[in-house]
Amino acid sequence: ARRPRPATRGPPPAALPELFVIACRESAVMNLIEPGRHGQMNGLAGRVCVCVSVYVFVCVSVYVHLRVCVCGGPCSQRCSVVGGRYSCSCFAGYSLMPDRLSCDDVDECVSGVHSCGVGERCVNTVGSHVCERQLSCSAGYQSRNGVCEDIDECMVRTHNCGAGLVCKNTDGSFVCGPKQKCLTGFKLDSHGNCIDINECSSLSETCSPGFKCINTVGSYTCQRQVIQCSQGYQSGPDGTRCIDVDECLMGTYRCGAGQICHNLPGSYRCDCGAGYQFDTVRKVCNDVNECWRYPGRLCSQTCDNTPGSYQCSCTAGFALAFDGKNCDDLNECDSNPCSQECANIYGSYQCYCRQGFYLKEDGHTCEDIDECSQSIGNMCAFECVNVPGSYQCACPTTGYTMAANRHTCRDIDECTTGAHNCSGEQSCYNIQGSYRCLSFTCPPNYKKASDTRCEKLGCPGNAPECLKLPLRITYYQLNFQTDILTPAQIFRISPSPAYTGDQVSVAVTRGNEEGYFSTRKLNGFTGAVYLQRQVREAKDFLVDVEMKLLRQGSMTSFVARIHVFITASTL
Repeated sequence: ARRPRPATRGPPPAALPELFVIACRESAVMNLIEPGRHGQMNGLAGRVCVCVSVYVFVCVSVYVHLRVCVCGGPCSQRCSVVGGRYSCSCFAGYSLMPDRLSCDDVDECVSGVHSCGVGERCVNTVGSHVCERQLSCSAGYQSRNGVCEDIDECMVRTHNCGAGLVCKNTDGSFVCGPKQKCLTGFKLDSHGNCIDINECSSLSETCSPGFKCINTVGSYTCQRQVIQCSQGYQSGPDGTRCIDVDECLMGTYRCGAGQICHNLPGSYRCDCGAGYQFDTVRKVCNDVNECWRYPGRLCSQTCDNTPGSYQCSCTAGFALAFDGKNCDDLNECDSNPCSQECANIYGSYQCYCRQGFYLKEDGHTCEDIDECSQSIGNMCAFECVNVPGSYQCACPTTGYTMAANRHTCRDIDECTTGAHNCSGEQSCYNIQGSYRCLSFTCPPNYKKASDTRCEKLGCPGNAPECLKLPLRITYYQLNFQTDILTPAQIFRISPSPAYTGDQVSVAVTRGNEEGYFSTRKLNGFTGAVYLQRQVREAKDFLVDVEMKLLRQGSMTSFVARIHVFITASTL
């Protein structure tokens, strides 16, 4: 039979601790109960222990007023007894709250006690933290799980498309597309409405030159511009401005004999040529005697006046120099003071040696040298091959042969020797170091009058386009070297025969895309073509030079089709 429980004592004083422990006798087991489970513990706060014996239920009849850590105690994490009183503490990563019982998580990322390095991002966890690699994403992307992924602006509604537009997500951005399509000449505005397109401002070339663009609803129209120009000016190609008329180029000027036309804005001026002076009384150009006007400054010895210029000459014992002004001393080397060659200098002489020899220290004797190894001077035009006591010159394997002087190379005329591959319909034309196969064919509505000339046939019904064609097309061939001095006059063109009152104008109409050629009018019936600037490497040109002849009020044109071959300098 169970023993009856001892009588309970009254409740402890209010000043006693909230928790109490009942000391159990031996062989007892301590269990947790909640307040109110036993009558004697009613009204006590917290947890209490009771004794349950295997044989009998016996409890001490006194309360032990101690704060203890039995059964976990009042602490949320750790409880320890110090000096007869309990003390609460927290696990790592937590901190004790003001009530001295509960524990709260420590945010290491905010407090700065984390262990994350440069380039890592601190992420707080319960009781600890983790370090993630910091990732910087471009606009339109967001970081997720360590990678940048696209933001769907259309789904999250962060786009700015108008009411009449539809949002379509793209990689890193979005586009606003129209909900409807507009007719030709219209476009959608930001609200999805169709509005007119001003083609005059939005298109670069709506109308042809000389026309003005006028916008209409859904389209545009072109209206011709009308412009009035003053005398000496004419309407430009675009019809929007007046341009100067070059009377000198057009041949509409009136200048006297010996005068040169100079174009001016809206007019022209007649000036005297170099070496002439205008006579204001007789209105003519008179020759200037440069020798009288500039005595002693033009020529080193004798000055002779010529029409429009002057000429220098030398006294006995001197010869006119290459510059045409100075005089050179005659050669004193006729007495042969040197063993080989003598060079005349002003008032003296200088000995020098022939090719293959060099001048010794005595200044008179020459000794053999290896010219090729020492590369003295330009002994050979192409290649030097040394031989004992002399040397031999060699030429390129094709296109050249050794000249009679054994130093320079002579061009092989493949056309004459038959060493070309031109067909029977082609003409062979020799150039420096090579040849060209040329075809002289006539265009439609022309007949071949000779090997190099095409004559225009009649124009059926006087068709305007046919009448504009040149009356004659003549082929020419010109050959120059790259070291030609420029500007150089390379071609003249004039009517044959020429009559008084004829006026011609000359222009390069084809083949001058790089601007190497220019034209100049020499007189009323003669024009010239110039090589305006130097061609630095071998090059072929096919140039059309058109001469327009104004004779008795009728305009006729002729074309000179010129093959210009620029070759390397002579070897």
